[in-house]
Amino acid sequence: MKTVLITGATSGIGLGCARKFAANGDRLILTGRNAQRLEDIRKELTSKGTEVLTLLFDVRDREAATKCIENLPAEWKDIDVLVNNAGLALGLEPEYEGSYEDWDTMVDTNIKGLLTMTRLVVPGMVKRDRGHIINVGSVAGDAAYANGNVYCATKAAVKAITDGLRLDVAGTAIRVTNLKPGLVETNFSNTRFHGDTERAANVYKGIKPLTGDDIADVAVYAANAPEHVQVAEVLILATHQGSGSVIVRK
Repeated sequence: MKTVLITGATSGIGLGCARKFAANGDRLILTGRNAQRLEDIRKELTSKGTEVLTLLFDVRDREAATKCIENLPAEWKDIDVLVNNAGLALGLEPEYEGSYEDWDTMVDTNIKGLLTMTRLVVPGMVKRDRGHIINVGSVAGDAAYANGNVYCATKAAVKAITDGLRLDVAGTAIRVTNLKPGLVETNFSNTRFHGDTERAANVYKGIKPLTGDDIADVAVYAANAPEHVQVAEVLILATHQGSGSVIVRK
């Protein structure tokens, strides 16, 4: 049984990871910004026998994140797997028309939030000489697509940060994984379009997209590979998606 910390665990890929790691027999530390959703998920999983600890904070708030992690109960401090999932896209405009506020939110969440959680959790892994960091990147980190500019840049940063961390811990037994999903049907598009549900729904028309559970399956596989096996990077696409910008709709 592992202790698994998942950020952004109240929906989408994070929720999928929570359920799949729970089914794997692990115990969970779940973080998010929505207190009611965290409580609902805690009740759902504990009713099935999973130990769950919830932490209410936004990964952009370094002070709150630090307070929560530093004050974990003693029996929860030894985190085996960190799933840096919290992230989002906002807006789909040409770079020269982008929103400063959207840019700040994406950079602060997707890059700085991931770095904060890594800085808080990984030193303990290094001290114990064991652990696994799973960062949720994106196919968008491989190549920019039209109007995706800053979001794509943040996911390219996730790739570079993940690769850099893997080098930094190469002398330890710690493993580092970058998951790069393609089109996944979650709240992602609804968030990107600031609640425009009709526009968000159009993103998935004509293709069967991935689900949060599909990505969670890969995360659980990576975390449970033999100790000498490091799943460094996985690109997961829907069958009719060729790249971040090539989607065949039928």
